[in-house]
Amino acid sequence: MAKRWIAPEFGGVEVFEFVETTVPEPRAGEVTISVRAAGVNPADYKHTQGGPNADRSQLPMGIGYEVAGVISAIGPGTTIASGGGSTGDRVIAFRVDAGYATDITVPAHDVFAAPDTLDDAAAANLFLAGTTAADVLRVVHPGEGDTVLVHGASGAVGVSVLQQARQRGIRLIGTASEANAETVRRFGGEPVAYGEGLADRVRALAPEGVAAAIDCVGTDEAVDVSLEIVADRDRIVTIAAHGRAQQDGFRAVGGAQPESAAFRDSVRQQLVDMAASGELVVPVARTWPLADAVEALRFLQEGHPGGKLALVP
Repeated sequence: MAKRWIAPEFGGVEVFEFVETTVPEPRAGEVTISVRAAGVNPADYKHTQGGPNADRSQLPMGIGYEVAGVISAIGPGTTIASGGGSTGDRVIAFRVDAGYATDITVPAHDVFAAPDTLDDAAAANLFLAGTTAADVLRVVHPGEGDTVLVHGASGAVGVSVLQQARQRGIRLIGTASEANAETVRRFGGEPVAYGEGLADRVRALAPEGVAAAIDCVGTDEAVDVSLEIVADRDRIVTIAAHGRAQQDGFRAVGGAQPESAAFRDSVRQQLVDMAASGELVVPVARTWPLADAVEALRFLQEGHPGGKLALVP
């Protein structure tokens, strides 16, 4: 029988349960995927936290937003988002509900043919980080020759930002630890160590100035340095420091925002095409059995996993 992870109550990973489930047959406009890998992201546990006004009708909540696998069934007259689609085809899907599963039935408009260049674990992690990276680049709109500072450049979103921006002729300066500096170089950025004196080190690398800043970490240092060195606050964006963005008057984006959600959906095929051509890769650090999802998420919560994580049924 199929199995999936759920949060029967609001809370952190400690409330998650691995349960048997019934997978509905796909109707018109739907496909069923036999999951080969599920992407692991901080959003997977953050959205179950709840709060004083949390809607209990949402319970139990499924876990996981992106998967890779093969089509095991397809609804009548149905075509997947990238065109075609038949049983046995290798695909990736995002944004789905309850991707931490052995099998899942999803809307066909969220399903794309998987590029041969990515294995299952990498394919399952292409979309959430990749669409987020595309979204922050949309907001700060750098042009060819611009210099952009990326905080947390060795993380999943940062690495995708580096690759996507590199294709546009943009110069990237990326903050990272000394241990992760080579990752920044590998993907087309110039590493700079975070910590005391960061603003001065960035100025030394870019005496002509920095056009925009992208914050993928949410620290006060990242925000303060961005505000110090980027003149136009409309060209500063964060995916993590939403409180500071509201307080200091710069941009923050998230997948729940209608404008961001629509844009992220619109660039999924573009990301698949970039991956297929070798212009976009997804570094994977580790995989876990699906049954060990809580262990994988706790590892992610510790920070600095060194690449993406995946669950393999």
